[in-house]
Amino acid sequence: MDDATAIEPTATPPLSQAELDRLTDLLIEKLKTVYDPEIPVDIYELGLVYRVDVSDDKDVAIDMTLTAPGCPVAGEMPGWVEDAVKEIPDVRSVKVDLVFDPPWDPSRMSDEAKLALNMF
Repeated sequence: MDDATAIEPTATPPLSQAELDRLTDLLIEKLKTVYDPEIPVDIYELGLVYRVDVSDDKDVAIDMTLTAPGCPVAGEMPGWVEDAVKEIPDVRSVKVDLVFDPPWDPSRMSDEAKLALNMF
């Protein structure tokens, strides 16, 4: 094959800021549908989501934690998060990792969560 017929792989163009903002809003909306079953507040407001990365190919990687390492739904919650995010039509794949460093503490909660739990 000579250079004239070689096919160059096409790189995925970077997401525009508008597209990234739109996806971010949808991701937050979906993360807010997942609740810690022992606390009546969603995982986003509880501060359990530590990192969300979206690649130009719209692959989503999420690092999250639990309120306690021995949480009874530790094995299930990442799947709940993955299922919720997969509902976004543009998302190609979702990978959720549980991390425990730094450990979660109530200071990570939003004011909305603190208000819901009467922690003000």
